[in-house]
Parts: sequence; C-alpha cells; structure tokens
Amino acid sequence: MVYNTLISAADLAQHATNKNWVIFDCRFSLSDKQAGAKAYRQGHLAGARYADLEKDLSGAVACFTGRHPLPNFKVLAQKLGQWGVNSHTQVVVYDDANGAFAGRFWWLLRCFGHENVAVLEGGLSYWLKQGYSVTTTLPQITGTTFRPYPNENICLSASEVEAGLARKSICLIDARTPERYRGEQEPIDPVAGHIPSALNRPFQKNLTPEGLFLPAMVLQKQFTSLLKSYSATQVVHNCGSGVTACHNLLAMEYAGLTGSKLYAGSWSEWITNKNRAIAKV
Repeated sequence: MVYNTLISAADLAQHATNKNWVIFDCRFSLSDKQAGAKAYRQGHLAGARYADLEKDLSGAVACFTGRHPLPNFKVLAQKLGQWGVNSHTQVVVYDDANGAFAGRFWWLLRCFGHENVAVLEGGLSYWLKQGYSVTTTLPQITGTTFRPYPNENICLSASEVEAGLARKSICLIDARTPERYRGEQEPIDPVAGHIPSALNRPFQKNLTPEGLFLPAMVLQKQFTSLLKSYSATQVVHNCGSGVTACHNLLAMEYAGLTGSKLYAGSWSEWITNKNRAIAKV
C-alpha cells in the first residue's frame, strides 16, 4: 500500500522496519532555529533522518525573496539520495507542530514527482501518546540515487499570482492566523496585511483538538464552501513564507480536492516589491 497524504501512527509502526521506508524528523522553531536539531538528538523515531527547514528545505534568502525560498532542487535531490531515498521509497515525514513544517517536505517531494510521501498524523506527540517509542541512536544510512521528475506546474511565482488574480482565474487562500491576515498584528514580517482578494483559511482549522486532521469529508465540505465556484485546480495557497500554506494544500489533497498549487514566496516575498498592492481588513 502506498501512502501519499497522511499515515497513522499504527500504520507507520507496522512498517517502521521496512528497508524501503525512510522517515524524516522535520521539527523546527522559528524562534529558536537550533531547537529542532537539538530535539532530534534527544529522541526521534527509530531510523529517522533530520531535515532542517532552513538548511535543507529552503534556499538562500535574498532581498527579493521570502523568508523561506525554495531550495536548490539539484542540491536537495543529492541530499535525498544521501539520505537513502530513491524513486520507490515510501517516505514519512513528521514534526511536533501538527504537520506545519513536515507539510513543506511533503510538498517538496511531490514537486519532485515523488508521490510516495505521507505526513504522520498527530506528529511526534501523538506517536508517543499511542505508546510508541523514540530513540537517540542515529540511523545507519546507505546512500542511493534519487532521480527527480520536477512538476513545475504546482508552484506559482508572484507575477503569476498577480496575473491570475487580475483575471480572476485563481482563488488565493492565506493559511495565516486571522490577526495576521487582517493586518492587526505581524510578529514576523515588516509589513502587515494580506494579498488583495486572498481568502483566509488558518491551517489550524484543518485539525481536531487532538492535533489530528479532520475527517476527509468534513474538510471537503469546508473547502468546497470556501471556494464557491472555483475548482480545486484553480486554488493557490500562500502564508507567511510558503511553509504552513502546504498544510492547507495537504488537507485539500486528503479531502479529495486535488490539484491545488502553492505560491512559495508568499507574503514575505510579496512585500519585497513596494509596487505590489496590500490589503487590510
């Protein structure tokens, strides 16, 4: 069986020793950028490699980029091979933030045409609540070759977003909290507000109080109501820096609303150009 959206702790536990499965720990903290790697060393799922949001899953920040620009795909492909991932590997990614960071890696692998990737439901905390263990032992990795087949149609640039909004051919969904979307507070970026015409769907709405994803049918109903006349393939997701937006994209895929896209630069890139309009509600 192939897992390409979510995987439960019970299902992962059944396959954790499968040599064709590779697990990644994606824990990260925007306020303490060493916290994720430190937490990994203190305990992680057996066999898990650590993937750092900024060192592995993002590229270099420049004056015209957002806070987490896309990584160099050639470099990431090489790292995947070094981590033991090939085209047939089932990849599982997790974090301790209900998928907020793991979703980024999930989306990047799909960018590479690698469909066999799933986010662990509930992350590390739910794994532990279910009675499963962690280890401090580092994995012994046998490198391989990862051959990407990039899908360039699932990511939009700022100019493509501008054009799509002008033509009303896309529906832009912002995954940030309502306070940030409305421009009432902005703890991270230098400018507050949102991209004009963007709708607000905080990624936290995809989750139950326990940190699990809502049932697929519930998510489908909620997103369909939000989209109105737009189809899933017309949807583009954004957030502050193109990370938590992947959570909404994952939720839609899980709900059977396939084909939405990502504006990877998101708000932090949008505001680097003063000629781009901003809105506040």
